[in-house]
Amino acid sequence: MKLSIGPIQYFWPRPQVEDFYRQTADSPAEIVYLGEVTCSKRRELKPADWIAIGAELEEAGKEVVLSSLTLMEAASESASLKKLCANNRFMVEANNAAAIQLLSSAGKAFVTGPSVNIYNQRSLGLLAAKGLKRWVLPVELGLDALAELQAHRPGGVETEVFAFGRLPLAYSARCYTARSHNLPKDDCRFTCLADPDGRLLKTREDEPFLVLNGIQTQSALTHQGLGQLAEFDSLGVDVLRISPQSEHTMRVIEIFAEALNGAKLEPLGLELDGLLPLGPCNGYLIEQAGFNHGSPRVA
Repeated sequence: MKLSIGPIQYFWPRPQVEDFYRQTADSPAEIVYLGEVTCSKRRELKPADWIAIGAELEEAGKEVVLSSLTLMEAASESASLKKLCANNRFMVEANNAAAIQLLSSAGKAFVTGPSVNIYNQRSLGLLAAKGLKRWVLPVELGLDALAELQAHRPGGVETEVFAFGRLPLAYSARCYTARSHNLPKDDCRFTCLADPDGRLLKTREDEPFLVLNGIQTQSALTHQGLGQLAEFDSLGVDVLRISPQSEHTMRVIEIFAEALNGAKLEPLGLELDGLLPLGPCNGYLIEQAGFNHGSPRVA
């Protein structure tokens, strides 16, 4: 299995983003996704900047994919999407149906991200006929669903699993981060820059519950599937996705690489859990409540 680095879901200052991808060039990850997937107002980097970073990573031997926005809300975003899909250098990760339409109409191969609802073999087959090269399992599906879809996967289509990171659970036209600061979305003042791993939301009992990341809602706990590597391998998964966090991402990638190379899982898992902001979860993978963490159930 290969390792990929998913697009940065958060809003980081430009120097932090550039430093992150300089480190990425020397990481064990073979595939790197670039671009803004959450909010079109986050413009620290322009499209030309992403292309330039992609060129450097390509020179370092990485496969580069440009990721589209997940939620389209304005005509300007549609125009930007058309330019992204028209690029002839890098493949595009389609995170919405509009991107799929543009890419398939142009006869271009594409990847679908975890926000695209591929829940059954008919959807997978339809998209394969339109040019799908690789798909990412929706984060709410588990190993049972993955096994069923893999049994009917079309030839030439790779499967990628979101293996590490806070889960992207929902998107809204509202910006909840701005709202939490009593600001309107149109005058958000880019407050999400102050939360490099999102803004934690707790229950009335003061328990971590969700994370606000602009218009995106995430899990508070960090999803990690290190303990399911054997299952992923047996099911024919091709790529494991690591979603960046503001600290320790390169070590996270190294831990997954060491595990894939045969290192013992138990000490690696303990180290990995210590790198997480609030702790691990993997419930969706093992057909339990999403915030649970444990081993696959025994049949």
